[in-house]
Amino acid sequence: MDTVRPKSAVSNKSKLARTFQKVINLRTSTRISSNNGICLLTPQGCRVKEHEDDDGNVNGAFDNKSKHFDKTNDDITRARNRAIMEALVAKLFAGITSIKAAYAELQMAQNPYNSDAIQVADLAVVNELRAISELKRSFLKKELDLSPQVTIMLAEIQEQQGLMKTYQITIKKLEAEVNRKCLNLSGLKKNLEDSVSLNKSLEKKLNLSGPLSIFDTLLISALNPTHFVEFLNDLTLRSVRSFVKILVREMESANWDLEAAVKFIEPEASFSKQSHRCFVFESFVCKTMFEGFNDPTFNIRGGDSPVCSDSVVFFDRFKKLKSVSPKHLFTQNPNSSFGMFLRTKYLQLVHAKMECSFFGNLNQRKMMTSCGYPETPFFSAFADMSKRVWLLHSLAFSFGQEDGEVTIFQVRKDSRFSEVYMGCVNQEVLFPAGEIDANPEVELRVNFTVVPGFKIGKTVIQSQVYLSPANRRRKNLPFHVLERIASTRSLHPSALNTWGLCPLECVPSD
Repeated sequence: MDTVRPKSAVSNKSKLARTFQKVINLRTSTRISSNNGICLLTPQGCRVKEHEDDDGNVNGAFDNKSKHFDKTNDDITRARNRAIMEALVAKLFAGITSIKAAYAELQMAQNPYNSDAIQVADLAVVNELRAISELKRSFLKKELDLSPQVTIMLAEIQEQQGLMKTYQITIKKLEAEVNRKCLNLSGLKKNLEDSVSLNKSLEKKLNLSGPLSIFDTLLISALNPTHFVEFLNDLTLRSVRSFVKILVREMESANWDLEAAVKFIEPEASFSKQSHRCFVFESFVCKTMFEGFNDPTFNIRGGDSPVCSDSVVFFDRFKKLKSVSPKHLFTQNPNSSFGMFLRTKYLQLVHAKMECSFFGNLNQRKMMTSCGYPETPFFSAFADMSKRVWLLHSLAFSFGQEDGEVTIFQVRKDSRFSEVYMGCVNQEVLFPAGEIDANPEVELRVNFTVVPGFKIGKTVIQSQVYLSPANRRRKNLPFHVLERIASTRSLHPSALNTWGLCPLECVPSD
């Protein structure tokens, strides 16, 4: 006879197993929730299912749950420790960044010195060092009580704030450096302006009282051709060359074809150096400015020019005007002889198309015709040159009739070079040793006249010419043949007269 177990006993055993299982689950969830700030999700695959045998036996399920619980607990502990260490390192680096920012602020406050900023920065450094020291103590005693997620977030915020403060300090340093450089630059500009102004003042004093000072005590009775040569070379020609430099610079700025301009003035000119083209422009300026020099009135009719060739009148005019600026001379009386000379020479030398290409308008020309004085560097250089040519003319006619008439000459092209009547402007290229007769086999011929020569009575002041080696086909031609050849060119005697120049009549023949 089979023994039948009571149904109530089986039911009680199942209830006991379920109750024990609930206690185990409750204990596990309590441990997980006690992890400070760490939220771990249990994977679905790790979830333990309850298994009961046909008789409701839960012993096998209980053993599986115990093993899984031990493994999960170890993983949670390792993850928690790793998160705490990451938070510790993040907080440490954030503190170091804050110390660097505070130290940079401390350095910034020392120059210029700011005691309040130094105290604030010093206190910030001390506080950060204390915080790091406290963190070290807690780590060594294993008393770290950190919420990893919150700690990492706060550390990142602190580090970014430290970096921003460092960048702001760097920007302030760069701005201070820029301001210092700007102040230095302003000072250098001021020094440059002062130097330029001083140079101009010294140059003006030199021009007015330097070479001209030798004429302050000069008496007409002691006047001799040496004074004329000194004024010509040291003052007049120097101002001519200064104006030529400005003229060429304006041509280059206006994109002129300098080669075409040179060929227009001297069609057959040839140069030993490309830079010697400036001598052609100097020749053009000298021809224009010295036209009419042999006339007592400089071919200027009207004004206050002397009615006769009285040497005393010319010498008094020279002494009176030599220390007066050309602007003052012109503005005081635009219709004086000098004012008319200045206006006439400008209109002759500076063509309307030339002025328009230089400045984009004809304002200087219009101002001159209406008796105005243009305030431009170009016209100032021209006026200074004109004044010195005018004074040279007055000085030339101060010698008087007993010393003979004043004449001016230039040399025909292809004329033989003569040391008596000519000086060579390109001598250093043709003769590096400085001797004209260094190579007697080379015959030199005049290419063109740069500065005309002067003759005061029996005294001849050399003309300045540009030389070139003679053409082999013409080397043995007699002088009268060369004269006929030259007469067919631009330096025909009639052409010379149009410039107010006289032909050189005393060149020795071949």
